[in-house]
Amino acid sequence: MLFNYLKAAWRNMYKQKLYASINVGGLAIGLAAFLMIALYIHNELSYDLCYPLHERTYRVVEVYNKGGEVNKRVYFPAPLAGALKDDYPEIEQTARINSQALFGAGNNEIRRADQSENTHEEGFIFADKTLLNIFTLSFIHGSPERALDEANSIVITKRKADKYFPEGDPLGKIFILNNDKARSYKVTGVIEDLPVTSHLQFDFLISMTGQEFWPGEQTLWRNYNYQTYVLLRDGSDAAQLEQKLPTLMTKYFMPTMIESGETEAIEASKYISFKLQPVTDIYLDAEIRDNLSHGDVRYLWLFGTIAVFILTLACINFINLTTARSANRAKEVGLRKVVGSFRIHLVKQFLMESILFSFFSFVIAMVLVWLLLPYFNMLVGKPMSIPIAWWLLPVLILAIVAIGTLAGLYPSFYLSSFKPVNILKGNLSLGSRSAGIRSLLVVFQFTISVVLIISTLIIYRQMAFINNKRLGFDKNQVLLIRSTNILGEQINTFKNELLDLPGIQSATISGYLPVKGTERNRNAFWNEGGAEAESVNGQIWRVDHDYIKTMGMNLVQGRDFQQEMASDSQAMIINQSLARQLNLKEPLGKFIRNSGGSWQVIGVVEDFHFETLKENIGGLCLVLGSSPSTLSVKASADDMAGLVNKVTATWKKFSPNQPMRYTFLDESFARMYDDVQSVGRIFSSFAILAIIIACLGLFALSAFMAEQRSKEISIRMVLGASLNSIFRLLTFDFVKLVVIAALIASPLAWYMMDRWLEDFAYRTGIGWDIFLVSGLAALLIAVVTISYQSIRVSLQAPVKNLKRN
Repeated sequence: MLFNYLKAAWRNMYKQKLYASINVGGLAIGLAAFLMIALYIHNELSYDLCYPLHERTYRVVEVYNKGGEVNKRVYFPAPLAGALKDDYPEIEQTARINSQALFGAGNNEIRRADQSENTHEEGFIFADKTLLNIFTLSFIHGSPERALDEANSIVITKRKADKYFPEGDPLGKIFILNNDKARSYKVTGVIEDLPVTSHLQFDFLISMTGQEFWPGEQTLWRNYNYQTYVLLRDGSDAAQLEQKLPTLMTKYFMPTMIESGETEAIEASKYISFKLQPVTDIYLDAEIRDNLSHGDVRYLWLFGTIAVFILTLACINFINLTTARSANRAKEVGLRKVVGSFRIHLVKQFLMESILFSFFSFVIAMVLVWLLLPYFNMLVGKPMSIPIAWWLLPVLILAIVAIGTLAGLYPSFYLSSFKPVNILKGNLSLGSRSAGIRSLLVVFQFTISVVLIISTLIIYRQMAFINNKRLGFDKNQVLLIRSTNILGEQINTFKNELLDLPGIQSATISGYLPVKGTERNRNAFWNEGGAEAESVNGQIWRVDHDYIKTMGMNLVQGRDFQQEMASDSQAMIINQSLARQLNLKEPLGKFIRNSGGSWQVIGVVEDFHFETLKENIGGLCLVLGSSPSTLSVKASADDMAGLVNKVTATWKKFSPNQPMRYTFLDESFARMYDDVQSVGRIFSSFAILAIIIACLGLFALSAFMAEQRSKEISIRMVLGASLNSIFRLLTFDFVKLVVIAALIASPLAWYMMDRWLEDFAYRTGIGWDIFLVSGLAALLIAVVTISYQSIRVSLQAPVKNLKRN
């Protein structure tokens, strides 16, 4: 029986090559898109599942919740890890990491002790040796029990061991790290490269043993520099442990606050709680700032929904074409019922035919995924691959049956419902019900397509808004020379020599820049004579005298720093936001305090964006100070490549063994919005796929409708109808459906994208022109799709159609 079903299904597919090809092709495209998005979602959800103890591993989080304002922090004082281990028997182990550039983590210049040329590397973190046990890192050389026991020891990954020690075992070899001072570190372990699905990414793990970044730093409860991980004992409940954590505040934090007279912190402590965040939740928690790369769970829901919609569009094609061509199968149904077939047998036959379509579509889809996955990886920025596992085959078989059944269920029951008496007498009436359902499905297809078109246009309009918005600084023609701190006391001499080069307008030394990945801090400011409890949060940037000029910033009040003014060492230039927050209507000459002392305001700089446009401009001040990690050069030369060569030659005079690292300010600014650009590319790709699938179905449906109405068209032409009127007749119904789809899609897209734009403090408007352009684009695509069939039927000789019919 099964063989007969398959044979009949294959015979029907062979006889209807065009429609079978469209069904299989459309379903294959939809499945390929669905599978690639499923791979992406699986990849995002699998972060940190690679660690055997992930179910017992947590990170400590501080949550501040006052009046609906929720802030999370993961940086804690150094002694917290020990206190947790000592006070709570539920905790088996704790480990701290420090990944902040301020302490020499993050990026570094590194070389072997027996070599002279430095190499820039990323991925340095300081860590307790217990981190090796909590994350059960796999050792190639050395052992986790002893690898980080000694001070100034370092564990490296396999790829870095192969890079720096290709000759063999690197244990005992010495690395020199050149940050502020050259430091020696002995290699005590080599581990396997971390999985890409680990939230924690590093290549150089420096021992925390014996580390003290300043006197007393390891025992102070006031410095928040460490992330703290805990491993719970078997059987311990994280929720129950959380209920005990408030004692940390009363036992450790509060005495320090009282001793130092921090009235504001004491008041804020009422709204603070401590939570344990499962390690598997860290990657998708984008709300926390922790120097780690994060995904966004909202995009997973969004992309997952779109994947289902695209697959649904492909299934709709199958349903529409099968029901539309039901008249062609009516006699087959009638004859089978006459010779004794029950309805259940016919349903099984049509479902088998649908599953056969699904099988061929899956085969083609897998080929498409194999071919397109490298490009999709570039689109989403993930190194994904098709998993090879025992469970893949049964999952695919189940998916083939499920997709075939879902797509073929309605057509199977619809076709099997025909009555043989009516069929054989030629009185079969297909009725308007199936036509109405087909119309609804076409509207659904184009609604999804128009929503994606509108969304894509709004995303790109927001990017255009970002690129064209006045930023408060000039990002063009600014060369950023990194790691200049290795020049030490020669950095100012290097700056002066650069200023002598033709094509350079100005230069400034400061690691504080208005782009992501540069130095940041958090300070409290209050007016001289006011109460510290009335302080506002802001940042203090240490710059030199040429900073404002080099960055193209605009002073709206007062003056810039001046070399001849010795008093400027205690002077401050504030931005407009800080002036507003402190309620300073006449800020010049006023004194502002923070924990570092008192500063006199000599100028007010126009607000400039130093974070992404997703955030409001916060309070900020500029003071004279040392931050030598970056030297920024404002160029006026048209030949930037030639200027870079001259700057490089000058650099080699000062640091012959260290390659010059540089980038441009506008490039760094653009990288801040890589996620937005990625979403735009993904949406545009989805929109194109949705349009292709919808148009495939529309093309086949219009071909069938034109064929069904060929006799009517021939009669109209004999009676004098023009080609124009015939074209309008055949296209009007489809055009009407697309217009309805555009009207439905517009408010849906507006709601969805308005929610997306809420993430931006500075955002573009959603104008009516976007909806008009999207609707017209969908209409034009639909008309072009059905034009071929309409024109083909209109140009056929009426006599030929009348004879055939």
